Amino acid sequence: MKVIFGTDAIKYPLTGIGRYAYELANRLSVSTDISELFFLNGRKLTQQLPSARETGSSTEGLKQYIKKSRLASETYRLTAPWLKTHVLRKHKDTIYHGPNFYLPPKVDRCVVTFHDLSVFTLPECHPPERVRYMRKELLQTVKRAQIFITDSDFTRKELINYFCLPEDRVFTAKLACSGEFRPYGENQISAVLNKYQLCFKRYSLFTGSIEPRKNIGTLLDAYERLPLPIRQHIPLVISGFKGWSSELLHRRFAKGEREGWLYYLGFTPAADLPALYAGAVSFLFPSLYEGFGLPVLEAMATGTPVVCSNSSSLPEVAGESALMCDAMDVDTLTNLIRKSLEDTSWQTLASECGQVHASQFSWERCAIETIAAYKQVE
Repeated sequence: MKVIFGTDAIKYPLTGIGRYAYELANRLSVSTDISELFFLNGRKLTQQLPSARETGSSTEGLKQYIKKSRLASETYRLTAPWLKTHVLRKHKDTIYHGPNFYLPPKVDRCVVTFHDLSVFTLPECHPPERVRYMRKELLQTVKRAQIFITDSDFTRKELINYFCLPEDRVFTAKLACSGEFRPYGENQISAVLNKYQLCFKRYSLFTGSIEPRKNIGTLLDAYERLPLPIRQHIPLVISGFKGWSSELLHRRFAKGEREGWLYYLGFTPAADLPALYAGAVSFLFPSLYEGFGLPVLEAMATGTPVVCSNSSSLPEVAGESALMCDAMDVDTLTNLIRKSLEDTSWQTLASECGQVHASQFSWERCAIETIAAYKQVE
């Protein structure tokens, strides 16, 4: 089996999709089922494993301009896929896997990963230009793909139902977290916690892009309902890259910091995330919609109890170990957060059960399930 794997998503800042592509690329590279593995970035084809950069490049400004300009975005949408086609048509005996929604035209043997359908089912949670671009391109991808892969059973069912796809063309390959996400003692992570001026098990944590889909406004509403002494004793720490439509949230972050119950760290290096998770007393993730919800799994793997919403794929990822409620139910979310901060018996049980549950997910299994999908390509 010969495979070309797209690596455009492996870039700064490394989002959940980028991490998925990076981890899967590494596991595919050691699979005995694949005789030849190439990586395609833009129109550059190589056999060298991609690296996950921690800093932006000099082209980031240009990329942001292209995203915001309707003309530039449309020009890119129409021309970039054909550049890939030009490369891929020289490798007709190879399977091409686009791990980030998109497939170029005129490629006979191709697989695509759909991580979620939110640009169709929840468009208000994305910038209009993103919705416009992705809807056009994803409708083309649906027509081009032989085989589809999703991160969760929830997304698999949603994809099948929304596009009326045959069930035997859509496969689930569940995500995982790397071995760095595991429990740590206070001494083991003190250097990272000191870097951010945090105390071991004396803060709660949210990680994710600062954007509407993550429902951070509701999280702040719920946290603000806790008595101020509790909030100041166990502040809310928010780690995430500044996303779109986040100006109001950043003003609320600043207010919480002045009042002594919130710390906004901005985008934190991937190397620091395991320590941030492991040092938290609880992880809070009331997202409106997730195709998988990798941060929930990462928190559980470090032994940190989780409070999350019961929306979309999150019950599937969290299992029975997390406290869950409706994403917009502020009162219940406040009560669950308080339980996660104060109920030591529940903390112990949730930590133990969460680690067991997280151990059922692995990137090796994700690669095996991905290769099983490859084998269905004609």
